[in-house]
Order: sequence, then structure tokens, then C-alpha cells
Amino acid sequence: MRIRGLGVIDDATLELDAGLTVLTGETGAGKTMVVTGLTLLGGGRAEASRVADGARRAVVEGRFTADAAALAIADEVGAEADDDGALIAVRTVGTDGRSRAHLGGRAVPAGVLARLADSALAVHGQDDQLRLLRPAEQRALLDRFAGDTVGVPLLRYRAVRSEWQAAAAELVERRDGARRLAQEADMLRHGLTEIEAVDPQPGEDRELTAQARRLAAADDLREAAGSARVAIVGGDAMDDVAPAAVALVGEARHRLAASGDGALAALDTVLGEVLAQLDDVAGELTIYLDRLDADPERLAHVLGRQAELKALTRKYAADVDGVLAWAQQARTRLEHLDTSDDALAALAARRDALAAELAAHAATVTRARTSAAERLADGATAELGGLAMPDARLLVAVTPRPAVPGAPDALTVGDASLAAGADGVDEVELRLAAHPGATPQPVHKGASGGERSRVMLALEVALAGADPVPTMVFDEVDSGVGGRAAVEIGRRLARLAARHQVVVVTHLPQVAAYADRHLLVDRARAGDGPARSRVRALDEGERVGELARMLAGLDETDTGRAHAEELLAAARAHREADRRSDDRGTPGRASRRSSRGSAPLPA
Repeated sequence: MRIRGLGVIDDATLELDAGLTVLTGETGAGKTMVVTGLTLLGGGRAEASRVADGARRAVVEGRFTADAAALAIADEVGAEADDDGALIAVRTVGTDGRSRAHLGGRAVPAGVLARLADSALAVHGQDDQLRLLRPAEQRALLDRFAGDTVGVPLLRYRAVRSEWQAAAAELVERRDGARRLAQEADMLRHGLTEIEAVDPQPGEDRELTAQARRLAAADDLREAAGSARVAIVGGDAMDDVAPAAVALVGEARHRLAASGDGALAALDTVLGEVLAQLDDVAGELTIYLDRLDADPERLAHVLGRQAELKALTRKYAADVDGVLAWAQQARTRLEHLDTSDDALAALAARRDALAAELAAHAATVTRARTSAAERLADGATAELGGLAMPDARLLVAVTPRPAVPGAPDALTVGDASLAAGADGVDEVELRLAAHPGATPQPVHKGASGGERSRVMLALEVALAGADPVPTMVFDEVDSGVGGRAAVEIGRRLARLAARHQVVVVTHLPQVAAYADRHLLVDRARAGDGPARSRVRALDEGERVGELARMLAGLDETDTGRAHAEELLAAARAHREADRRSDDRGTPGRASRRSSRGSAPLPA
């Protein structure tokens, strides 16, 4: 990824290792800006305050190798991958706070980058410890670990729950609003009776309007049509009228034919066509005159029918078609307004049947969660043992959520009345027993900040096999930890990097020692300008110096470097031991060779 004009970073290019990359540096050097850049690439919120002083905009560019899901998102928005299958994502933030996003060379909404990040990138900061304390987050974490064993029955549960809620709400409406519904039903029945008595037909009002217009003007129309016909073919007494058009055209044809001139004779053909058209018009006028009805009784009938239809359109709709639509809607509504005992009993039976089906699905979800909770607790507890908490025990408690008496979401499951929420009837709570004999306490009550960091990391390691997100970013989640616990955190992060690409911002040398690639964020001054931060990869010698600085600020002493080299050697030994263990197929771990290259990784 490349960062320009973000915070204290002018321009930096980061090559992230496919395994474990660590970023270190002095406080205030700008390490967090790297995480901010990744968050922006993931569609996160853009803030003008993040733009560097004097810069017009901040730009973050990242190169992702994409899986099928990411390529499908790109295809949906018209973005194109590079020849090697990589997708280029760019996020720009202006000093006015406006941001722009691009994917594969196409401008896209920031939400598209968020969708891409959902399947490719997970950023964990110290705020995640706070989110981890929320019951809903703990339930979501367990469901993520359980995968389809909870996800599939939970989808069925939600579908049936929607039907159950609708049936229950309709039953309450019918019972509680019986008088109001009865009045509404009477109004609808009266309207339907009135409409059915008139029996309007589609488009009838328009047809009657045309008929009435013709009938009212029958004499004038007859005069116009008759005069036109006479002008074309003549009247009964030809000596009393002017020559007709047909006769005049016939006379013209005769004269042209008798001229003997070829050019004039050619016009005879044209006049023949004119004569044929005149005959057709005369015939149509004859038919019109025969059909023209000047019957006053017929006109009265049409006007009366119009009055009947107008009475309906004043009440129910603007025209007859609208009246018919109102009638159809009224019939549909009446089907749901039946407040008879039989109708209410049928609806209550449907509600109860759906409740029984919903209770069965809820029980299935609970069983799946309980089984998954045991596995997650065992895995996380085992990891805590290696994080300098050997006597700690993590419990994932799945407990029923009691319903408030009389609440609309109350559902009988077994012998208990439980609250049927969108995620089932269970409460999920992480509880920690820090030492043998201790009563397990909720994590937010019984754990310090350092212990919460280790609990979260233990859960991430336990979740690694179930979590499809290929890239994980940890922003100083090791806060409040030191000593042997810090060493074990580094070891766990390295183990996590066997399945995922892991990026860690840390202040602990024990963690940094396990890196596959070590990036340093430090400040450099260009001339008389302000000091700006840069990001650079450390070689072996520079890495020893940085670890010595992190240990005790002894980067320039032989003692400090010796301590740093010892720490690096220990980390390499641990990683080699873990790899050999992986190669032997130790349960619960995956080797880098077996998993590398199978997931999309920002490079």
C-alpha cells in the first residue's frame, strides 16, 4: 500500500509480508496512520483532520489479490483487475472532508470498498475490547465461530419468526379493534354493493361520453356527412345541384384520354386512383349515415348511465377503472377484517402452529450455540494458558433470555417463556475465571485491560480456523501487557499468521521479534521544514537496533543489542518449533505451506 499526505506521513510505500508484518516506532511517529490508511481502504469514515498540514488531499492506495467474491464485486461496478488478478483500490480525502473512492480504475461509492473489505480485511483496535464487552457482539462472535451449524437454523428461525409476528399482530388487531374493524367492513360492503348494483365495465365512461356527443349532435353530423357525400357522388336530383366530384373527375379522365398526348394520358392513371379513393370515401359516408342514431330515447339512456357512473366516481375514484380497482382492494381488505369467532379461531391456530415451529428452530439454534460455545471456550482457554494465564479459564455461557410477561415476543420453548429476538432466544456472555476456585465473572467485570487484550487475542486464535477474513490488522491490542505474556502474544500472532496475513502495530519488542517483516515508522527532517514521518523496512542489523531501543532505549550499546539478538533468536526458535509441530499435524494448527496462497492478501 502507498500513503500520501495522511497525518504526519508525506509519502510512504509499505510492502506487507504475506505472514506477520509489525510496525514499530516512537510514540507520535505516525504508526496509527498506517491503520487509518487501511481503514480508509476498507471504506471507513473519512475526516478532513487526517489530511497532512499543507497538503491538498490525502491519498491511500492498496493492491489486493482478489478471490472470486472480490472479482464479482469488481465486475458488478465495472472495475477491472490487473493481468495478475490484483485489484487496485484508492481512497482520496480532501481538506473539505469530501472523499472519493476508486476500484480497478473506476470511481465507486465508498460502500463498494466496504463490501470488498468485509471479505478481505479485519481491523482490530483497542476499541474492539470495548465492543467485546457488549452482549450482542459476544453472541455474534460465537455465531461466527459456529459457522453454518448456527447460521443455517438461524435463517430458518428468522423466516418463521417473521410469519409468527405477522399472524400474532393480525390477531391482536382483529380482537382489539373489533368494533373499528366491523365499521370499516360495513363501509366496504356498502361500497361494493353500490358498485355491483351499477356494474360498471372497464372504459365504459369514455365510451358513453363519445356516444353522448354523437347522439346530441346527430342532426348536425347528418347534415355534414350528407353534404359531403353529395359533393362527392351527387344527389338524387342532379339537375338541382352542382356537379359532383366523381362526375368531374370522370369528365377529366375522358378529356385526357381523348387528347392523344402521351404525357396527358399518363395523368389518367393518377386520376383513376383519385376516383377510387372518392368511391371509398363515399361508401364510408353512406355507412356512417346509416348507423347515425338520432333516437332521443337512446340519448336519454346514455345520459342516465353517465349519471350512475358519475355517482360512483365522485365517491371512489376519478374514473370507472379506478372504481373497479377500489372494489378489488376492498374485497382483499375484507378478507382480513373477518372478526367472526371462526375466523379468529383459525388465525389463533395458525399463530400457535407457527409458535411451535419457531420454538423448535429456537431450540435447534440453542443446541448448536451451546456445542460451539464449549469448543470455543476450550480453544480460547488453551490459548490463555500460553499467554501467561495458565490458571485462567474462559467460559462462553449460553443462557435463555426470559420474556417480559405479556410481551409480544414471548415464546414458549420447553417449559420456559423466552424472548424471541431476531437472533434467537439466547444470551451469550464471556466469563473469565482468573484462577482455580474463582467464580467466573463477566469479562468486563473480572478482567483488567491487559487480561482483556489476551482474551481477545486468544479468541482470535481460536477463531482463526473459522474466520474467512484473510487479512487481520491489530492496532496495539497488546496494551497493558509485558513480560512473558508479551512473548506469548508474539508467538500467538505468528501462529495466527500461518492462516492469515497479520499486520500488527506494537510497542512491545517481544511481539516485534516474531515478525516476518519489520517496518519502522520514524520522523525525518527535510531541510528547514517540519519533521515528517516515513515508513521503511528494516534489514537484520537495523532490526536489532530497533528492538534494543524498544527494550530499554539501548540501541547504541552492546548490551542492548545483545539483548535484542537474544530475543530474536528465541523468537526464531519458537517459530521453528511451531512449524515442526504444524508439519507433524498437531490438531488445531495449520502450516504456512498448506494455507499460504489460498486467500486474498493485500501485498
